[in-house]
Amino acid sequence: MTSSAPAARAHRRTALAVVLCAGLTAALTACAGEDPDKGTNGVGKLSAAEIDSKARAAAAASDAVRLTGKLVSKGGTYTLNMQLSADGGTGSVTSSRRTFALLRIGDELFLKADAGFWNHDGDEESDRAAADKLQGKYVKVPEDDPTYKQLRGFTEKKTLLDGVLTLHGKVNKGDRDSIGGVRTVQIMGGKGEGGTLDVSLKGTPYPLRVARGGGGGTLTLADWGETFPLEPPPEDDTVDYGGQLPRSSG
Repeated sequence: MTSSAPAARAHRRTALAVVLCAGLTAALTACAGEDPDKGTNGVGKLSAAEIDSKARAAAAASDAVRLTGKLVSKGGTYTLNMQLSADGGTGSVTSSRRTFALLRIGDELFLKADAGFWNHDGDEESDRAAADKLQGKYVKVPEDDPTYKQLRGFTEKKTLLDGVLTLHGKVNKGDRDSIGGVRTVQIMGGKGEGGTLDVSLKGTPYPLRVARGGGGGTLTLADWGETFPLEPPPEDDTVDYGGQLPRSSG
């Protein structure tokens, strides 16, 4: 009896080790074979070029989007918080010196800012008085005013998205990530120097975040397809200068 006890214990330990080892092997095999795209829209399995194409198509087909973040261009650095649709746009733009609101309905473009914006370079008392009257008013921007095209560009869904979603260089796949709890796959121009784009792996493959190449700013894209009201401002809050904005405007 005594001599057989150690042998029995050794046998039990060996059996336990075999069971544990088998369980660990099964777990590792399961992990290794797990599909990282399980429960996703399957876009992560595609090539970088295919992901890019699908993200662009989804963005173009959507009725609306909210675009927030920084945009750096030759004209300066702007912080955007814009809601955009095919019919127009509304929101705010902050430059290095001023913040102003924009509202566009069709071809009608309105600009709203504080008195400091309108009196940016004005020293005359008459300029200051005019600026005070414009504070908080929706000023209609004439289509032949030099600033009309630039300001309208901030409200153009197609124009903005065509610009910010463009990756430069050969498009490659990057890492997986999560934005706002939504799993994403990243594509990038070159090794990232040409910009990066995070595309949703849930539902429609919308672009959710873009970092533009060359330090061009980072923007978040959200509220895809969520409509928002676009209504003309009240007449008593609107100023129409006709041919050109006030000379002292910023």
